[in-house]
Amino acid sequence: MALSGDEGVVTGVAGGVDAVREAAGVRRFWGRLGLPGLIDVHTHFMPEPVLRKVWAYFDAVGPLTGMEWPITYRHEEEERVALLREFGVRHFTSMLYPHKAGMSAWLNGWAVDFAARTPECLHTATLFPEDGVAAYVRQAVESGARVFKSHLQVGAYDANDPLLDPVWGLLAEAGIPVVMHCGSGPAPGKHTGPEPVGRLLARHPRLRLVVAHMGMPEYADFLALAERYGEVRLDTTMAFTDFSERLAPFPEGELGRLADLGDRILLGTDFPNIPYGYVHQLEALERLGLGDDWLRAVCHGNSERLFGL
Repeated sequence: MALSGDEGVVTGVAGGVDAVREAAGVRRFWGRLGLPGLIDVHTHFMPEPVLRKVWAYFDAVGPLTGMEWPITYRHEEEERVALLREFGVRHFTSMLYPHKAGMSAWLNGWAVDFAARTPECLHTATLFPEDGVAAYVRQAVESGARVFKSHLQVGAYDANDPLLDPVWGLLAEAGIPVVMHCGSGPAPGKHTGPEPVGRLLARHPRLRLVVAHMGMPEYADFLALAERYGEVRLDTTMAFTDFSERLAPFPEGELGRLADLGDRILLGTDFPNIPYGYVHQLEALERLGLGDDWLRAVCHGNSERLFGL
């Protein structure tokens, strides 16, 4: 895959997906809805050595996945940013996360630079329950972080760890959203599931928590938390796609609740670490049959309001 001429148009084939045709399909989707583009709250950019290790994990059919997981958009950073621009993604994130103590401050420093050189990126930061976490989270907030990523499964930590309590309070007061992988998909972790998240929200009800992957596979439980707490949202990352429906199908009986919570569902995709083309996530949302107004809110309006864009 390459950039074509001065226009920065992406050409070639990405993981078996024709990039030009893919971009045309994505733009047709949001153009038909009358949107100026998309806002994707769950895209991954991180230091290249870390991203390569993530890809190697997927390639090796790691224990958290246990399945073939081809990376569709396995390209250099510049090309991946260009693809999102060609798709018409007006704002996106650089979801990054540590798997052990001692990584977060370094990752956050990288994220500052990435956001500075990538105007469309919502400056993203991360955290881990460790000594000094309150200080570096405050530093990230003061440096302009717009969203945080918390990965309870990979980090194998409890969101209710006492070291994190001042952090959640700070982020709740600042109104900064936290995208949290807290569902038990694709494999349960020691601290995943709705119960620990419910305890966290009972103590910090104003925390702007965005449940990644719709809380897969505990969809109904996380929808219930959103009904109970007005600042809880869910992102669509990989949910409803053919890939995920084979593993953890969304309950048809919950579509009514999904429609009713249409003002708190946000588009997320997991780009570039997805085993299918970007447009398939959009097609999966459309085939739910919840209507164009719902799609417009999910794919743009809800995130626009949340981040004050």
